[in-house]
Amino acid sequence: MEGFEIRLTSSKKGKGLFATQKFDQGDVILEEDPLVSCQFAWNAAYRYLACDYCMKPLETPEQNVRRLSCKPDIVLPHSDRFELNLESITSCDQCGALYCSEGCRQKAYVIYHRILCHNPSDAQHPIVVLMETWKQMHYPPETTSIMLLVRILAYIQQSSDPSAARAKVKQFCHRTENEDAELVHKLLGEQFTHQMNTLRELTSHVVSGDEVQEFLTPEGFCTLMALVGTNGQGIGTSPLAMWVNSVLEVTMSDDERQQLDLFIDKLYQYVEEESGSFLNTEGSGLFQLQSSCNHSCAPNAESTFPYGNHRVQLKALKPIMPGEEICISYLDECTLQRSRHSRQKELAQNYLFVCWCERCSSQASEPDCTSEEEMSDEDIDADD
Repeated sequence: MEGFEIRLTSSKKGKGLFATQKFDQGDVILEEDPLVSCQFAWNAAYRYLACDYCMKPLETPEQNVRRLSCKPDIVLPHSDRFELNLESITSCDQCGALYCSEGCRQKAYVIYHRILCHNPSDAQHPIVVLMETWKQMHYPPETTSIMLLVRILAYIQQSSDPSAARAKVKQFCHRTENEDAELVHKLLGEQFTHQMNTLRELTSHVVSGDEVQEFLTPEGFCTLMALVGTNGQGIGTSPLAMWVNSVLEVTMSDDERQQLDLFIDKLYQYVEEESGSFLNTEGSGLFQLQSSCNHSCAPNAESTFPYGNHRVQLKALKPIMPGEEICISYLDECTLQRSRHSRQKELAQNYLFVCWCERCSSQASEPDCTSEEEMSDEDIDADD
């Protein structure tokens, strides 16, 4: 591996990603395709067409914004700046799953699709039953998908060397059995134990056999679910966002720029009024290298998806020296700006650890207080 290495840390974090060379701000540290990825169930149900393998959207920016805003007459200026090539779209002959290219169709078939191919209109098919059950347990906003777990099992089952495939899956971060259960409880809510048994039973109807049996026991299934919850990286792709980024590079007068900015603001207003938070094609994936990045509340790197598909790019946010740990933020930008108390609360609830990054350590003497906005949130919770 050039420029970085994975090694054990001296703390409870386990392993981490460390620089072996200097990276300047803006440098690309690594690029990586996931072991498997999957669109979220509700995202697909809301008609977000995406490649079943790489999650690349299968509609143009204009089609995207017309659908999201329910305004079929919207015309995007400078649409020639960013056009998706939709001519290469293909599908599975058996089940009709859509792919952005023949290459993606073949990769999916080799990795997991051969044993997961099914008729989506058959309401009694085990995959359809599992997906519908999952949707009733995990409403938007989703943080993971049961099909990501199913694709992991199919990946092992279809592998020419199942034991090596199992070992690769087990390389992802594991916590203790108690922490696994606590994390899955967080994912599934109050009916955790009952829901886990239901999901495990339904999953075993989709993929089974000696190669995956250890993950279909109560303990093994809980571990696999927690592994996905801990290591799953959110993926968001948007033709509209990629069009916006491309037109920002167009040379134009100040007046034209101002008009375009107002037009873009109006587009997002239309979309928010009609579709709310359903702005991007969303899903998650398991990345072997990127998942080794630990959290920091003052991250020196960030994960982006510049190609409009599931390929992740890790970029330096500031200079990183050889021997320095490469860290990203597990929190969104808004939460990251909140108090140490609020950040710690969020990380403990969702990732089951107490952060002792440089920023948190320097703020350790601060009182456990929150901003006015957070106080009002907590007051509402208390009233409930």
